[in-house]
Amino acid sequence: MASGLAALLDDVAAIAKMAAASLDDVTAAAGKAGSKAIGVVVDDAAVTPGYAMGFTPERELPIVWKIAKGSLRNKFLFLLPGALLLSAFAPWAVTPILMLGGAYLCFEATEKIIEAIARVTGKVDKTPHVEELALSSAEMEAHKISGAIRTDLILSGEIMAIALATVADRPFAIQAAALVVVSFFITVAVYGVVGLIVKMDDVGVHLAQRSSAATASFGRGLVKSMPHLLKTLSFVGTAAMLWVGGGIIVHGLEHFHLNALPHFIHHLSELAGHTPALGGVASWLTFAAGSAVVGLIIGGVIVALVHMVSKGKH
Repeated sequence: MASGLAALLDDVAAIAKMAAASLDDVTAAAGKAGSKAIGVVVDDAAVTPGYAMGFTPERELPIVWKIAKGSLRNKFLFLLPGALLLSAFAPWAVTPILMLGGAYLCFEATEKIIEAIARVTGKVDKTPHVEELALSSAEMEAHKISGAIRTDLILSGEIMAIALATVADRPFAIQAAALVVVSFFITVAVYGVVGLIVKMDDVGVHLAQRSSAATASFGRGLVKSMPHLLKTLSFVGTAAMLWVGGGIIVHGLEHFHLNALPHFIHHLSELAGHTPALGGVASWLTFAAGSAVVGLIIGGVIVALVHMVSKGKH
């Protein structure tokens, strides 16, 4: 009886060790996958606050919450099953899908840059469209949320594809668990940051009304800094789209042994890496800049093609 109990305890201990090892594998795989997708995460966090701005303060967090729920729905109902099916039945398709998504990010970023230049030069009408003016507050909110969730679907798809490519050599169960962890924690992180950003001006107003002169001054500074912060986030988001999209395409070309352009960018990155005291940073910045240039060129070509097709239809 005692020996049977001892054997049972040994089995339980062995199972516990296996579970702990599997958990370590999942954690390591999820961490690696999440770090590879950080550029898209930055873009997601930078783009989303714009969808919640312009509404009354009491509606801002509910809007962010609705977008976050839509993001979780995108990931767990559509993207996660799709990613696992790809891993099981068509792993060869992951890189082409990544490259298509990267090209879309380049297109979006380039179009934003062109629109920004058009606004600065006065070549675009800055007044709201008649259709937008005709919408009620509730309809405008639903319209913004729907647009944010569509954008999230693209960005989340890129995150999932990058994460899948990172853990493609791991067992299927580890892949599935890692993607679940990445999906959940990235969503919490992104929309937690977004919620903080959209409420920052309200926090500033609250602090500005305090009796302490230092606290009130800090609050007023916070309110005044918000427009600059949002502009900075827009710039960072656009830059992230270019370097992430271009980087995905560069890595995809390497995957298909089209090495001339990737080798050139890597060579420049290695040369920059020899900079005293700034080796690693200079190397990364050079690769990111090279990827962004590739992204801008590809995005420009796609924008031109889209405009040609659009003009052909009219």
